[in-house]
Formats: sequence, C-alpha cells, structure tokens
Amino acid sequence: MVSLADADPPIALGALDGRYRGAVAPLVDHLSEAALNRRRVHVEVEWLVFQTTHGVVPGVRSLTDDEVEALRAVVTDFGPAEVAELGEIERVTVHDVKAVEYFLKERLTRIAPADTDRGLAELIHFGCTSEDVNNLSYALMVKGAVEQVWLPKARALVEQVSSMARELKDVPLLAHTHGQPATPTTMGKELAVLAHRLGRQLRRIDGQEYLGKFNGATGTFGAHALALPDVDWPAVSREFVEGLGLEWNPLTTQIESHDWQAELYADVARFNRILHNLCTDVWTYISMGYFAQVRGQGTVGSSTMPHKVNPIRFENAEANLEVSNALLDVLGSTLVQSRLQRDLTDSSMQRNIGTAFGHSLLALDNVARGLSGLDAVPEAMAADLERNWEVLGEPIQSAMRALGAQGVPGMDEPYERLKELTRGRRIDGGDLREFVRGLGLPADVEARFVALTPQTYTALASRLVDDHLA
Repeated sequence: MVSLADADPPIALGALDGRYRGAVAPLVDHLSEAALNRRRVHVEVEWLVFQTTHGVVPGVRSLTDDEVEALRAVVTDFGPAEVAELGEIERVTVHDVKAVEYFLKERLTRIAPADTDRGLAELIHFGCTSEDVNNLSYALMVKGAVEQVWLPKARALVEQVSSMARELKDVPLLAHTHGQPATPTTMGKELAVLAHRLGRQLRRIDGQEYLGKFNGATGTFGAHALALPDVDWPAVSREFVEGLGLEWNPLTTQIESHDWQAELYADVARFNRILHNLCTDVWTYISMGYFAQVRGQGTVGSSTMPHKVNPIRFENAEANLEVSNALLDVLGSTLVQSRLQRDLTDSSMQRNIGTAFGHSLLALDNVARGLSGLDAVPEAMAADLERNWEVLGEPIQSAMRALGAQGVPGMDEPYERLKELTRGRRIDGGDLREFVRGLGLPADVEARFVALTPQTYTALASRLVDDHLA
C-alpha cells in the first residue's frame, strides 16, 4: 500500500490538525510548538532590552529606540521561514532554547554591528537557565490562548444558553428527578441553571493568576549574584516578570512550580464537565421531543433511515470534552510534581496543553452549532404535563400541612392521603379536582387548587431567570 506517512503536504496524525483544523486553528498562534519558539524569542528579546535599558550590567550601552524596535520586530515577524531556520539550528545544538539564543545572536549582528557592539550578544540569555525562558513562555502562551481564544468562545456560548433561557423562561416543563415525573419547572429555568453554573466557572478562569519565575538554575540567583553582586537580583527578577504581564513567583526550584497551571486546568475541566451535563440534558430533551432539530440541519441523519436527524453536535461535544478533561486532569496532577530540583516530565507534559484546549474549543463550537439548530416544542412539553396530574400532590399536601399547623381542622395526615391518591397510578384533572373538593379546605385555598394545572404549577421559575441571569 502507498505510505501515507510520505505524503506531501504531510497528513495530520491527530483529528485536531486534520478533520477539525478549522475549529481549533486560532490556538496555533498560542499553543503550538512554533508559538512556543516565538514566545522564547519574545522573552529573550525583552530580557536583552530590559538589561540595557535598566543598566543591569554596568558599562553596557542602552539600545537605541530603532534597535529595540528592530529586535521586537523579530518577534512580530516570526513566521514559517523563521520556524524552519530555528529548526535547522536546533538540529545542530540538539537543544531548543540554545537554538533560540544562537538565532537571536545572528539577528543582533544585523541590528547592532558586531565590531562595535560585540558585548551586547553576551547579554542574550545572560544568567538564564532554559527554564527561566520556558516557564515565562508557557505562561504567556497559556494566558494568550485563554484570554484571546478560549474565553471569548466560552463566553459567547454561555450568553447563547442565557438567551435561550430568557426566551423559554415561561415555557412549562415536566421535571424528572431520578427519571420520574416531578414538580414542574420551565425550560428556561433549567437552561438558566446551566448558564449560571458555567458563568461562575468563567469568572474563576477570568481571575486566573499566571505565574513566572526568573531566578536561575536552582532558584537561588547563584550565577547572577556571583557575576554581579551589587545588583538586587530579586527586584530585577520581579520587575522583569511583571513587565511581561505575569505574576512573579519568588520562591522556586529550577522550575516554576506549575501550581497555577493545575488550578487553571481544574477550573477549565470543571467548566467542561458542566458543559457535558448540558449536552446530555439537551440530548435527552431532544429524544423526548421537547426540542426539534430544524435549522441548519442539511446533513444526512442516518445512512439508512431517512427520517432521522441525529443530535450529533452534542454527541461530538461530549466525546471531545471527555478527551479534553482526561488531558487537563493528567496535566494538573503531573505538573505539580518534580523530583528534587528538576526533572523533565513537565517538558513533555506541557506540549499537550494545546491538545487539551483544542478538544475543549472544538466542543464549544459543536455545542454552539447544535443549540443554533434547535426549536423548542412547547406542545410536546405541555402534553407530558397533561399526562402527569399526580405532580400536583406535592403543593396540595404542603398547603394542608401549613393549614394543620395553623389549627385548621380536617388536615390530618396530608402526605399519606395524597400518597394513597397518586402513588402507582395515573390521575387526571377531574380526579384531582374531585379529591380537592372533598378535603374541607378553606374556600380560597380550594379555589386556588381547583384552578391549578400541571402547566401552571411553575411557581417562581420565570422570576428566578429574571433575578439571577442578568
């Protein structure tokens, strides 16, 4: 057979870079290997600029404004050609961060003439261990991916669910607890619960801290303090890290401890799990006929059954959320551990961050598409309510309890009396009204329950949507 591995252009091994590339492409600018190298170049450039503009090393001239602009352009112009060039250098160095150092030194010779400014090149990667560059790069990458790609998509989805909740806040729905008919609610209120839960997780994620360290091979500023003992290195480190838009971690081993990553991934995974809950609930409502899939459904639902429109968007989302969570969970549990002052498990593990967010982003896309194709079917919801008049036993026995507590005679054993009427059998409106009229309720209470139907027994559901889904 023809070897697909030799195809040109190369064929993707994974689904995210193949079948689903379009949905996850925005993450490439943040969480790909090329994005990692671009961020490494960014950190190295900013460290060089910082040293010269802050006089960290005595006797070294400051870079001119034009030189700083040219160096920063190396970052903004970093594209496929630079990726390939850096790859060639790494094949010689067999070290990714060292390759970045050599790449920048070559660029610096074009920006600042080597015969007059030979010393400037030695400030590239000065005092750094590779992890000083890597941890800052990953923090900036993840921050960018979350704030610029994932969060906007997640917020848009939560607003979509919230809009549906507001639209359907008055549509009565038979609840099902333990799979059994239960106190009616509204479709809008049930969607509002999910939107509220998702929104709470987004607020946690929005407040995430992104930490960075810059303190040398074992976190002691060892080489720094011996080379330049008069410099307040912790102060320099803090100013540099915070200048990149990150929170400074003052106390680490060789690596930044990655606790912030574990915290973030736990929150994103929790968001994913709530979204998974939304998928299974909406899938079930579709199967019950409460939603019709009518808009934007030009697909083949079944290869043999022409009547079918399968809820594939929600099923696809479920699978991708499960893959995302498996990766987020292992990232969170593994990254917080490191043998003594350093091992390399985090290096391999962090290369899966993009895949974890990619599957979550793909799920967000599928859920949004799936919801956009739904129309509520109030008639189906009303029909189920009409078949379940027994759910009105709850408010009647509760009212009898309240009356009995107030001393109204004849209100004995209300729960048991309603249980005898309703458990294990179906009743209709006539049965219930006849029962109510025989209870001896005060006239106003009797009138209230005679008029009550399963469709009108939604209590404060609509108000809860208005009050808590602003």
